[in-house]
Amino acid sequence: MQIDEIRPTTAVFRTAAIIFVILTCGFAQAPVPAESSPKSADTQSYLDPLPQDTGTAALKQELRHLQNTGRLMMVTAHPDDEDGGVLTLEARGKGVHALLMTLTRGEGGQNELGTDLFDKLGVLRTLEQLASDKYYGVDQRFSRVADFGYSKTAEETFQKWGGHDVPLADMVRVIREFRPDVLIARFSGTDHDGHGHHQASAILTKEAFRAAADPSRFPEQIKEGLQPWQPKKLYIGNVCGFGASTCPDENWSVKLNTGEEDPVLGMAYFQFAIEGLRHQKSQGLGDISFPSRPRYAFYKLADSVVPKTTDASGHEKDFFDGIDTTLPGLAARLGDYEKQVPRLRPELSKAAGEIGESVGGLASLAAHIESVTALVEQSDLSDAQKQMLGQYLSEKHDEAQTALNLALNIGLEATVVPALGPSASLPTEKNALTNVSPGSQVEVIAKLHNGSKYWLTIQNAALSQDWAKKSHADQATIGPGEDYYANFLVVVPEDAPLTRPYWHRTNPETEPVNQFEGQYQTLALPPAPLDAKIEFEISGRRGLHSPLPDFLRKGKNEVPQGRISAQVVVPFIDERGVPRKRELAITPAVSVALEPGEQIIPVSGAAARSVKVGVNSTLASPSSGTLGLEMPEGWRAEPAKSNVRVPKRGDQNEAEIQVFPGNLKESRANVQATLEAAGKTYSEQYTLITREDLGAFYFYQPAVQHVSIVDVKVPKDLKVGYLMGAGDDIPTVLQQIGMNVKLIPADKVASEDLSQYGTIVLGVRTYETQPVVVKNNQKLLEFVSNGGTLIVQNNNDVGDFNSAHLTPYPAELSRARVSVEEAPVTVLAPDDPIFHSPNEISQKDFDGWVQERGLYFMGTWDEHFKPLLACHDPGEPDQKGGLLVAKYGKGIYIYTGYAFFRQLPAGVPGAIRLFVNLVSAK
Repeated sequence: MQIDEIRPTTAVFRTAAIIFVILTCGFAQAPVPAESSPKSADTQSYLDPLPQDTGTAALKQELRHLQNTGRLMMVTAHPDDEDGGVLTLEARGKGVHALLMTLTRGEGGQNELGTDLFDKLGVLRTLEQLASDKYYGVDQRFSRVADFGYSKTAEETFQKWGGHDVPLADMVRVIREFRPDVLIARFSGTDHDGHGHHQASAILTKEAFRAAADPSRFPEQIKEGLQPWQPKKLYIGNVCGFGASTCPDENWSVKLNTGEEDPVLGMAYFQFAIEGLRHQKSQGLGDISFPSRPRYAFYKLADSVVPKTTDASGHEKDFFDGIDTTLPGLAARLGDYEKQVPRLRPELSKAAGEIGESVGGLASLAAHIESVTALVEQSDLSDAQKQMLGQYLSEKHDEAQTALNLALNIGLEATVVPALGPSASLPTEKNALTNVSPGSQVEVIAKLHNGSKYWLTIQNAALSQDWAKKSHADQATIGPGEDYYANFLVVVPEDAPLTRPYWHRTNPETEPVNQFEGQYQTLALPPAPLDAKIEFEISGRRGLHSPLPDFLRKGKNEVPQGRISAQVVVPFIDERGVPRKRELAITPAVSVALEPGEQIIPVSGAAARSVKVGVNSTLASPSSGTLGLEMPEGWRAEPAKSNVRVPKRGDQNEAEIQVFPGNLKESRANVQATLEAAGKTYSEQYTLITREDLGAFYFYQPAVQHVSIVDVKVPKDLKVGYLMGAGDDIPTVLQQIGMNVKLIPADKVASEDLSQYGTIVLGVRTYETQPVVVKNNQKLLEFVSNGGTLIVQNNNDVGDFNSAHLTPYPAELSRARVSVEEAPVTVLAPDDPIFHSPNEISQKDFDGWVQERGLYFMGTWDEHFKPLLACHDPGEPDQKGGLLVAKYGKGIYIYTGYAFFRQLPAGVPGAIRLFVNLVSAK
């Protein structure tokens, strides 16, 4: 299932969201209802510019960038850690070039939107982070380390990440490439940060501040051509504790008010950042909203290579105190070598004087920056110095060009023509050419609209790849209000790079570090495959009697040059009839998927299993292929080989094959599907990850069914009802091992006859995500009282859980957790039937667990509850609230914080046996 097809949860607000906003904005304040938000994040299509990035508002912000050469880099551990208010203030309010480096992609977290976890969730959260970044106005980078779940210490984090040099190398690489003046650790690097990933991110940032300037650190990067770079100032965050609205003077150096309204944005920086943060819906932040008022962020100067910038009280006005961020100030970055280019500062001063909203000034500015660039290139400066200045000047030239296009009010769009031709109506989503395969061809039309009062002469129109044949004339002149069209026939070469992640893990459940492949390391995603670019002159006239622009009449001899670019997108109509568009992507011609992707087989289950092989393609017409399965020794499939129809685009074919397992003993095995078609072999599935408010990308996985053979006994004649919460795959696993499980829709719980079930299980976070279950909790407790068994799995909203008094006897949920999956487990009540029926539970059943033991254990409970297990993280006391059992009336109530939602889909044998025993308790 595509992630955009998963129904969002109904919860209004999450504890994680509260913690995040307190953390990032430095205040404790109850949220206001979502209706008070200035605008829902869903109303903005990702590929459309924000209103603040169009027209005069966009031009004013671009002028801020042109006037500021400051560069700021913030480092965090996970998506949603960032201080969006500060980033927005710096990038949009002051014109600083800002970059956010997020070490992990959040792939170890929980998913509020469905059952997709691990690397598939990582792709979704990457898209969500990029949607947030669009509001902050920042660039985005990631390291290769993965979110492996909650960690309590930096030491454990570094151990999991293969040592601190793995992420440090990536951070140093980004610093050397981006060259920030100011480096900011979002956290402090102390126990006050909580999560070990948070602590590690700050510890690494502090080290990277100096390491990036040392050529002996990561010398392989220097050999690649990167140059050492020393940021000028280092700041740390979280210096006043979570939720602080004030901060002792000695704790901070810079205090920034992100609650100040920006007239260009039309709202406060903090509020604008919250608009972006709402796109991180998989973390429960889709409805987050806060009232307007002053908001303060506090940061402490931790290291510096510039002269003292703090006053007598240790305070500064700004991160960039002591750093010249003006355009002429670029010359100062050469130090004593500035005298080698005596004309540099005067020429930069002249360029700075041309910054303004006029078309003439901006056209002159772009040309002036080009001449300064040539001046630098022709100087006697070192290659490293030329490279450094060239980076600044290139960016300023791009900014000047963007500002010129805004002042001219010109726009470019490049779209893929529907398969039936330019005159065809927009296709439906399933038929749109959103992804094409190597060897295929598409037509692209680039349309330039001249919204200015000047004549434009088109000099060149091209695509970013040389895959296109032009069917237009480059030279053309268009007047005010007119459009220019450039047509391209694109033939995608066989060796075209596919639109796929450049990072991967063989086993995401156990490997905490990604492997990087290709040239895009640390980028959020690989760049789009195709862009369109048009170069033009502001020519002033079509005929002899056309007037010249004012700035040409004033004696300027040069003809102003311009350029504009746009990503190639694909328009279509979604299932609701709403026009949408998506980035063009390149994928294999055929996608092969095995369903289910995870299969749990009991040792006693030698009967045939049905395996479904789904086939999708980008083909214009159906084809045929030969499908086969590679299986473990002793297994067989019927049929062994089969001819299958490879469907055309928009259709799907599914082949069903009977698999007969053999030699069953507790172990793991794989079933691999391969499809041979048109002389090629396909053995991967690719899945579109997108949502209406996000961009789109593809997640790839082998066409493999991971099989766990488990020695497990299941009860007979037990009917289990399962009330889904945030989403998990436990019901599927129980069904695969032979249990009778029925999903109970949350909105049916009030009318459902619960007496038909022997056991009812609440999925993870059910009370948080299904308010109707909270409303009908008494009915669930009556089910227990009448003789049923109720299993309640972890809920993360501690406050709401406790205030609702959802347990049959007094008990208080806590945030206690055991994050080390290998933590020893003690059985506190070895004689309890839960450990003996229908499966005998021993210490070996706690081997091989993944990511964590459990989370959100009960903190206190009355004597009716009996704790069954105890475990603890290193150096901590035993946590006994992870599995509590209580008799209530004629039945049994069970609360468990142990992470069965991770263990059962991963096929952990002992966890499966223990969960079956819990479900069977009576």
